[in-house]
Amino acid sequence: MAVERATAGAESLVTLLHLEQRALAAATPDTLGFTIVNETLALVAYRQAAFFVMAASGKPELTTASGLVSVAEDSPYAVWLGRFAQTFPLEPDCHRLDFASASPDFADGWQEWLPAHLLVAPLAGPDGRVAGMAMYAREAAWNEQEIALLDRLHLTYGHCLWAVAGRRRELAKVLAGAMRSRLLRWLLPALLASLLIPVRLTALAPAEVIALDAMAVAAPQDGVVSVFYVRPNAPVKKGDALFSLDDAALRSRREVAVKALEIARADALSIQQRAFDDLKSKGELAAAMGRVQEKEAELAAVEILLSRVTATAERDGIAVFADPNDWLGRPVQTGERVMQLADPRDAGVLVWLPVADALNLEPGAPLRLFLHTRPLAPLSATVTQTSYQAVVSPEGVSAYRLRARFDQGETRPRIGLRGTARVSGEWAVLGYYILRRPIATLREWTGL
Repeated sequence: MAVERATAGAESLVTLLHLEQRALAAATPDTLGFTIVNETLALVAYRQAAFFVMAASGKPELTTASGLVSVAEDSPYAVWLGRFAQTFPLEPDCHRLDFASASPDFADGWQEWLPAHLLVAPLAGPDGRVAGMAMYAREAAWNEQEIALLDRLHLTYGHCLWAVAGRRRELAKVLAGAMRSRLLRWLLPALLASLLIPVRLTALAPAEVIALDAMAVAAPQDGVVSVFYVRPNAPVKKGDALFSLDDAALRSRREVAVKALEIARADALSIQQRAFDDLKSKGELAAAMGRVQEKEAELAAVEILLSRVTATAERDGIAVFADPNDWLGRPVQTGERVMQLADPRDAGVLVWLPVADALNLEPGAPLRLFLHTRPLAPLSATVTQTSYQAVVSPEGVSAYRLRARFDQGETRPRIGLRGTARVSGEWAVLGYYILRRPIATLREWTGL
């Protein structure tokens, strides 16, 4: 018998140490409450358990119950048990409560919700303040040995609850002290007032320096690009040759047309000579002269096509196009743009404003261009044109096309440079400026 008691005592001690280790590992009051109501069963037997945390008002609040993942605060059981817990004693050590000594106000609820014998264990920290309570209920009465083990265990539970809940209390004290400070009492109204400061709505978008009134140089006719006479971004004068199409097929057609014209003229001359003494030949002369005129027209058409093989500059400017190797040997159609003639003095800004960042912009809105080549020297410009319909930008993003002209006195950068443009829209308060994107995202997700 003594050996069995010693073995049972050793097992209880091992279980007690394991539960203390589990409580010390708890990081939050909820984790500790789960250990108290569910794992204490390994040390003593019970049917129900509940864990309460003392609120700021000093009343216990039910947070965890055995066998439940979460406690519904408005359930009849939680409402009654919360009221009943306000009658529990708060003195140290565990207290036994029996149904026989129940108050008439709670006798009916006790009979409905709980077994006959309860054990209430206040959880106090090193400062002696009760931070929570644990309640255990079962049909059998509690003996002294069980109460002694639970007294020792709940001493550890109380210190653990004080440690994990003390962090929140310290933070609450810091916030409460800050709220009582004179500086914060002035700072908070100043912060709220600053949200009413008027600012301009702005948006950032990729931009490129372009020629606002560039002239397109298109293919004069169907053909294959054969040679370029200028390099990309090279200056040209009016009348300079820009590029030529392959004319091998046209030259062959001209040779054939020349031979056909010679034959037609020879036939017409022969018929004209026979017409002096042959009436039948006189009738054929008109047809022969018609064939000569037809071949002359065919040759003239081929000559016109040959004269249009080379595209020339219609004005002074800079030839803006990509690598010539991208065009050489490439078939083009009549009117297909090959390059542009741009005037460096008429440089402007092309902005691709994403739809997600779109503002209500009108011509005349200010713009600041931050070039990648000199980000510390922004250039000022004014929006002159905005598109009403979004298109796909070169980056594959749905965006609006904006055009802007540099302000007077600004240095005109080289055409083709890229950077980031900051476009300014309407005036709004600072609070709306800060919350505009979160509000738009919230409406997108909720539909409000």
